[in-house]
Amino acid sequence: MSAATPRFAGPSLQSRLARLLLGLFAAVWLGTAALAWFDARHEVEEILDSHLAQAAALLVAQPLPADAQARIDTPVLHRYAAKTALQVWADGTLRLRSTTAPVTALAPHSRTGFQTVQVGGQPWRVLVAAGAQPGQQVQVGQAVAARDDVLWAMFRSTLWPLLLTLPLMGLGIWAVVRHALRPLRALGDDLHARQPDALQRIPDEGLPREMQPMVEALNLLFARIAGLLSGERRFTADAAHEMRTPIAAIRAHAEVALRANAAGDDEARRQALARTLAGCDRATHLVTQLLTLSRLEAEGTAAAAAAHEVDLTALTRQVLAAQAPRALEQGQRLSLQAQAPWPLQGDEALLAVLLRNLIANALQHAGTGARIEVRIERLAGERTGLRIDDSGPGLDEADLERLGERFFRPAGTRASGSGLGWSIASRIAQAHGLRLQAQRSERLGGFCAVLRPA
Repeated sequence: MSAATPRFAGPSLQSRLARLLLGLFAAVWLGTAALAWFDARHEVEEILDSHLAQAAALLVAQPLPADAQARIDTPVLHRYAAKTALQVWADGTLRLRSTTAPVTALAPHSRTGFQTVQVGGQPWRVLVAAGAQPGQQVQVGQAVAARDDVLWAMFRSTLWPLLLTLPLMGLGIWAVVRHALRPLRALGDDLHARQPDALQRIPDEGLPREMQPMVEALNLLFARIAGLLSGERRFTADAAHEMRTPIAAIRAHAEVALRANAAGDDEARRQALARTLAGCDRATHLVTQLLTLSRLEAEGTAAAAAAHEVDLTALTRQVLAAQAPRALEQGQRLSLQAQAPWPLQGDEALLAVLLRNLIANALQHAGTGARIEVRIERLAGERTGLRIDDSGPGLDEADLERLGERFFRPAGTRASGSGLGWSIASRIAQAHGLRLQAQRSERLGGFCAVLRPA
């Protein structure tokens, strides 16, 4: 079944990248344009000032006319020439001027050199220079507006091509970003088209380096989900198989009780009903273990992480006290050796389940009259550990390797059980940063369970 590509409401990575790149380009463009403007303005000022200096040099070399206030007939050969003025002064008297110059001085006579002054309410750039004869002074000026016109005329010829590149660059950036994100869109389309149970690995050959960690994380997630689904299917099948046994036994004992009741055999009926109750207890225990294991799979780690400090030594004493009557009934010797408190961050209820399963396992499988020793002692590196040794038959190497498999019970085991106790204990230990190990007891020769920090 194929599915259409989904449409999501939210920010687009492609649009964001395109906007950021275009904004960066625009900022660089504006900065470059500003630098070009200031540099061009400086160069234009230098060039126009040199023109004023050349005009002043020509006037200095030109002889003065005999009549006062003679005007130089300067034809307007260029549109900016009308905004240029020439004056020659002698002993404070205007002796020569251009038709564009006023009869008053362009700039004060007391200052020489380049200066910016107001002429007719407009700013002018004026050069005041001493003439060749004593008392002679030359003033050459140009309107600042004319200079700005020259600058803008020059800058426009450069600015228009740059402005045209902005939309072209925007389209180019959009196309490049869209092409670069094509593998990401292809990955999204592939994931969207997958079936819910399609957990096969995503190929990472040829993918960009930036996408490989994400694809690797997805592949690891798919592998974990596949493992969980497989385990749940196996767990469901095994649980259904295990539940059939006590249910079938309960049905069989109930049928025996019915037949005994019909025959009037009270003793047979009483025994059949007692076995029926025992079968109900076994089924209840199995269901309780299954629910505990299901809770651990769902929230065991989260519950341990949000827990408080628990004294595992004190908790062990409480669990042993609760199990002591059962040990007395079976003629077993149950003892505890604890050197010091064992503070541990964890969930007290889950840790109690862990200890209860381990101790109950020892009492159940060690046999009548066996010894069970529980010790809390210091390990290497200032760490604390718990050991439960019994003098029972123990397990061989093959069974020790399989211990922890759900519903596994060693061959020849006569004691009742669900085969889930060790799995539950291991899961609780893992959720609390502990490690549970099974080995042969060196002290008593039977089975030994060791709980220590991971």
